[in-house]
Amino acid sequence: MHDAQNILEDIFGYPSFRHLQAEIIQNLVNGEDVLALMPTGGGKSLCYQIPALIRTGVGIVISPLIALMQDQVNALTQLGIRAAFLNSSQDASTRNAVEQALRAGELDLLYVAPERLLMPSTLALLDQVPLALFAIDEAHCVSQWGHDFRPEYQQLYSLHQRYPECPRIALTATADLRTRAEITTQLQLENAHVYVDSFDRPNIRYTVTEAHQARTQLWSFIHNNHPDDAGIVYCLSRKKVDAIAAWLSEKGRNALPYHAGLSQEIRQDHLQRFLREDGIIIVATIAFGMGIDKPDVRFVAHLSLPKSVEAYYQETGRAGRDGQPANAWMAYSLQDVISHRQMLQNSDGNEAFKRASSQKLEAMLSLCEMTDCRRQALLDYFAEQHPEPCGNCDNCLEPPKLWDGTESARKALSCVYRTGQRFGVNYIIDVLLGKANDRIRSAMHDTISTFGIGTEHTSQQWRIIFRQLIAKDYLESDAESYGSLKLLPSAKPLLKGEIQLWCRQMPEKAKRIPRSKRQENELSSQHESLYQQLRTKRMSLATEAGVPPYIIFHDSTLKQMAELRPATLTEMQTISGVGEKKLSRYGDAFLDVIQEYSAA
Repeated sequence: MHDAQNILEDIFGYPSFRHLQAEIIQNLVNGEDVLALMPTGGGKSLCYQIPALIRTGVGIVISPLIALMQDQVNALTQLGIRAAFLNSSQDASTRNAVEQALRAGELDLLYVAPERLLMPSTLALLDQVPLALFAIDEAHCVSQWGHDFRPEYQQLYSLHQRYPECPRIALTATADLRTRAEITTQLQLENAHVYVDSFDRPNIRYTVTEAHQARTQLWSFIHNNHPDDAGIVYCLSRKKVDAIAAWLSEKGRNALPYHAGLSQEIRQDHLQRFLREDGIIIVATIAFGMGIDKPDVRFVAHLSLPKSVEAYYQETGRAGRDGQPANAWMAYSLQDVISHRQMLQNSDGNEAFKRASSQKLEAMLSLCEMTDCRRQALLDYFAEQHPEPCGNCDNCLEPPKLWDGTESARKALSCVYRTGQRFGVNYIIDVLLGKANDRIRSAMHDTISTFGIGTEHTSQQWRIIFRQLIAKDYLESDAESYGSLKLLPSAKPLLKGEIQLWCRQMPEKAKRIPRSKRQENELSSQHESLYQQLRTKRMSLATEAGVPPYIIFHDSTLKQMAELRPATLTEMQTISGVGEKKLSRYGDAFLDVIQEYSAA
């Protein structure tokens, strides 16, 4: 661990290990297997990068995304670490050069996708070189119940059989108890040391609202809270991605679409612009972002409901990786739930998969509809306790106003029952509001006792009631019959008035999100000007080197420079994130900026 501490300080520029890093590194250095569950931004990469530098041989990192490989290799190369990747983006001569460097012992770390790793030619190549370790990143991809399932991950158990003396570490930031068990079984990690760090991301503020004018709500959120910041907006369909990106561009923001319907060249261009330029908004389907290592994403917005809590946690986790304040904002509707269930019903999964996926969707809906601390519920999903309300989610900052919706719920349930449990939400609401249209008249539902008994609420308010009835398991939306509502057994005591239902009041007009003490850490005006000049210098150096700006230094490092204003290279080395290689490469350039600013 003495060697590990020296590497941490001299190469990576950090004074001490965080959380469980030291214990994990010690196990791997000793040649022992590890399963590590750590939050996004929790320092997972160091857990295998440092042991790979200490142990004899090359560390093999199995990563699911080409973009992530390129990003991490760029960052490691800047630190003077001998790293490379093998993937389909390279031509034959480039791959041959990497393979030759590997055979010659000139690499410390090699990144590969699981599909390429399992090719006979790649395994034959690895047979020829000493191996320090295998790092299986994004290990939740092994789970058939998960949101990022990759079949090839389930074959990675063969590494243990082929290279029994080589230690393995499986890492993920997203795994409930079922997924953890599956990772252990599928990868044969029964004897591994298991480390579960806190899943809490206290710098992220969670806000969930009902979508009633989604575009207006989104623009209000972005304009009021992130007028110049980089962010990600998630949509359910490619068509919506294109429309929202074009609309945000018309509003004056630099917004780029990203989805599988675009060519590889366009996707790659948009990704690189997002990584390298400031203030870019990516509008994407869920195909974007797993493993994207951009630290200064200040917000993640959802314009539709994620299909599981795991997906929501991972997608929102792309905000605030640098530990600075960030927002996770969502506007969703009951139609999102119906759409997800219809897609699930039409999928090729077996009944067990559909049942598990339906349960995950219900858990996500419950998280949205709850009136207590969202962070407590989110952590509880991952079997972690948070003893006190967080004070940094919408329900904590502005506790929702509740009203007794028991009688309204009884009317809703009764109407579903009296119309034969064969119709969807829109139809039932029309009956409750007494809309005698042709469809209702032809079914003679204008003559039943529940026709017109719900005029005290608007259509939008009825949607809130129905959404809560579904979230609380009084009703289900049957995907097999196009979203028709059906009563569940738990509805009986509510229908009889034996229990109460408390409903959330209608959301107020969108407004600026209030700051909490956790977010009051912006630079004072006396440091802001210097910070911006340091960022300008960073952008110049990044453009010259052909890398994203954060590869040079993170925002948090530049903020420390602006506050502390080091006068010498020795003083600059005390700043977190400034290692020896970056100090020698960039130290003088940033010192010049500080000295010129101080002399002005």
